[in-house]
This record gives sequence, C-alpha cells and structure tokens, in this order.
Amino acid sequence: MPLILQTGFLPHIDVAPPVVQPVAIEPPKRIVLPASVQEAKLIHKILPAYPPLAKLTRVSGTVHLTGIVAADGTIRDLHVESGPPLLIQTTLEAVRQWVYQPTLLSGNPVEVINSINVTFTLTQ
Repeated sequence: MPLILQTGFLPHIDVAPPVVQPVAIEPPKRIVLPASVQEAKLIHKILPAYPPLAKLTRVSGTVHLTGIVAADGTIRDLHVESGPPLLIQTTLEAVRQWVYQPTLLSGNPVEVINSINVTFTLTQ
C-alpha cells in the first residue's frame, strides 16, 4: 500500500512555551561625565600651593589628572596624565582633599571617572 502524504497538515504537539526569567538590570557602578558637569558638583576644593622652587624657576602650566570620584564624593585612584614635574606633587596633595556631591543614577550613588586640570600661572 502506497504512503499518501497530505499537504497542509501539521500534527498537534503539546509543547509548553519557554519560561522567560526576568533579568534584573543593575545600573553601572562607574560612569563618565563631562568635566564641566562634574566640576559643578565640587563642594570642597583645596587650592594647591605654588611650590617655591617652581616660582623661583618660573615654572607654570597645567597638571592633567584622571581620578575616580567615589560614590561618597571623595577622590580615589588619582593618576597623573601630564604636567610640569615641579607642580605635580602639590597638585596631588590638594586634589586628594577635594569632595564632590555624590552622583546618583536611578537613585543610587555611582563612581565617576573624572578628568581634572589644575593650572598654575605666575604673576608678574
């Protein structure tokens, strides 16, 4: 007896749909903001002292730093990107004391990667 196939006929198979588990999306723990935005959140700023040797040798310029503003607003993980060597130490000592208003994302405090520039200018 020949096998006859019917077209358009699909057998009924009971298959449960896949179970989709909700995934909790965590906000990032660290974000990057424009320097101008983060600068506006600065609530405690210590100005670095001009080192006497730098004054004597007429060294001026900008010290460029990158740091992380912790969730509580304090500075941590401060790194020097560039700047006159005579001005770096005093800049690091001052900036480590800076405090920012904490940055919130979805109501939760987050760390912010921050670029910091400190400029030293000699007066005549």
